[in-house]
Amino acid sequence: MAHNHDHGSGHAAHNHGGGHSHASHDHAHDHAGHDHAGHGHAGHSHAGHNHLHGVTDQHRIGWAFVIIAVFMIVEIVGGLMAGSLALLADAGHMVSDAAALGFSWFAIHYGRREATAELSYGYKRLEILAAFVNGCGLFVIAAWIVIEAIQRFASPVPVVGKTMLVVAIAGLAANIAAFAVLHGGNRENLNLRGAWLHVLGDMLGSAAAIVAACVILLTGWTPIDPILSIFVALVILKSAWGIVKSSAHILLEGTPAGVNLADIKADLEQNVVGVRDAHHIHAWSMTGEQHMLTLHVHPAVEADPHDVVKAVQRRLATQFKIDHVTVQIEHDECADQHASARGGAGAKDCH
Repeated sequence: MAHNHDHGSGHAAHNHGGGHSHASHDHAHDHAGHDHAGHGHAGHSHAGHNHLHGVTDQHRIGWAFVIIAVFMIVEIVGGLMAGSLALLADAGHMVSDAAALGFSWFAIHYGRREATAELSYGYKRLEILAAFVNGCGLFVIAAWIVIEAIQRFASPVPVVGKTMLVVAIAGLAANIAAFAVLHGGNRENLNLRGAWLHVLGDMLGSAAAIVAACVILLTGWTPIDPILSIFVALVILKSAWGIVKSSAHILLEGTPAGVNLADIKADLEQNVVGVRDAHHIHAWSMTGEQHMLTLHVHPAVEADPHDVVKAVQRRLATQFKIDHVTVQIEHDECADQHASARGGAGAKDCH
């Protein structure tokens, strides 16, 4: 439901979730296309589209969790029976996957709750927190695999190749099924992408265990087991780093990937009629696909502030795919310039 509201001059200092304050000026918000639950900004106007994605992603993650959790038990038992580190490494990864998928399901489920006075943006960030915790968990699993592999080089353990091969093939089939379930989901969702990468790592782990089992059956050379286990650990580390880096960037209110604040400033000043100057631009993400932006605008003398707000919002939505925009209209000097004289932050953006 689109709406505008204008806070007239003399409005008290207004503090934004983006980490900056707006002092007394004409202060116009344009949250066109957003649903508001109790005046908390709960989500996009594309609510139907995003809600459908959320429900579908939750169902996919739920089914993947069932597949992984059931086979995780089979692989742990099979790895212990065969004495295979490669199988146990893959089973350990599956333990992490089961926890990650369960956490992801929980995050998506509770992330749809409406905003409250205490959590004005709702629970959407649970998805990002889940992705961050999952990524950190992968680092722990990879470290355990490497340490165990080094110990096996020093003290080789007999491996039952036939049992290892049967369990590894069954594990690969289970991972392929889980991968197929997750593959059609929303890849922009960092949480679902993290779950997808977990299962992809499992597939590689099962494939490595099959190769190790074949080598042991054909040659009896057991060192192949810890060698391929280290390979699996490296694959896990690579995916873990990507998840942790992306989720940490969002948790630190970093500028969304693909969004350049200087380009936004130049585009608005050149292409939006009535914008004399745009500055103090801050962009961040609630989730991997939901971006927010605040900015100060000096309108041209003859421009109507309400029209400028609407034009800026439309331009940012169509050109930069950012729908949740808060615009502060300033007719005089930038309010935050006064903060700089007292050592405050943000004045470097006022120009």
